[in-house]
Amino acid sequence: MKKFFIYIILVFALPLSAEILTSPIDAMKYAYGQNSEISKNDILLSSEQESSISQEAKVALDTKIFRVFKAVADNKILGYGILISKQVRSKNAVILYIITKESLLKSIEIIAFNEPIEYLPSKEWSSQFQNIETTQMLRISKEIPTITGATLSARSAVDGSRIAFAFYNTVLKEK
Repeated sequence: MKKFFIYIILVFALPLSAEILTSPIDAMKYAYGQNSEISKNDILLSSEQESSISQEAKVALDTKIFRVFKAVADNKILGYGILISKQVRSKNAVILYIITKESLLKSIEIIAFNEPIEYLPSKEWSSQFQNIETTQMLRISKEIPTITGATLSARSAVDGSRIAFAFYNTVLKEK
């Protein structure tokens, strides 16, 4: 009887867990090459930085702590990965925004997606997030089209890009 209850608990609990699609380190290695060294750092924003980023992105920040990955090869910075977690409907999606040292969004990688998988943006849709300058603030239905049946996922990804761009321009970009 105990085994039956454990089985029932597992059957119902497993769908509640986050759907991890890839690790941020693997995504950075894929973007910058297997020979690149990837380091991670958590950055706590000051109140001024938080206000500046929120105003530039036109999105309220959910946190003042950001996880940033840095890719280095031959003692040269190749770029950064900024991990952004945004609520889609009732659960979060975690996206890594990969930005080169030249201030270009190289790509995005969906790291975790907690909503039903049918709301997950396709690789084809995600490929629109390439070679975009961090000075450009993307908008849904303008620069980036919505996804039929997954508008909230698209909005979350686009809002996250504005936060990542503003964070990069405020904190990481060499002035």
